[in-house]
Amino acid sequence: MGRWPAISDPALRYVLAAIWLVNGLWCKVLGQVPRHEEIVGAILGRAIASPMTMAIGIAEVGMAVWIISGWRYRVCAVTQTTVILLMNLIEFAVVPHLLLWGRWNMIFALLLGVFILVNAFPRFPRTHA
Repeated sequence: MGRWPAISDPALRYVLAAIWLVNGLWCKVLGQVPRHEEIVGAILGRAIASPMTMAIGIAEVGMAVWIISGWRYRVCAVTQTTVILLMNLIEFAVVPHLLLWGRWNMIFALLLGVFILVNAFPRFPRTHA
């Protein structure tokens, strides 16, 4: 029996998709967490903060759909990890004061990225009982 479910496991995909869906739909598209638009404005400029926050949110909802679909889940895992780390690295460097946990956000992003990749590319084959 495997140590934990692989990303090919639908239950794990739903959990990961929920992260993207909450951040994309709830926080950005529906504007329920204004701090997200503040972050975008501080990085890209106030004039385009609103439409760019909406676009980022829609892209995050798209990521959730991709994750749930299970289509090319390893490519999806690498894409997720790249996006998570790039977004958090930029925020870490430019607007750490606007982040929920300040510079600690980067640690959580790294842990999530490692979790995603370890589950997408397991070192040991999983066996079934």
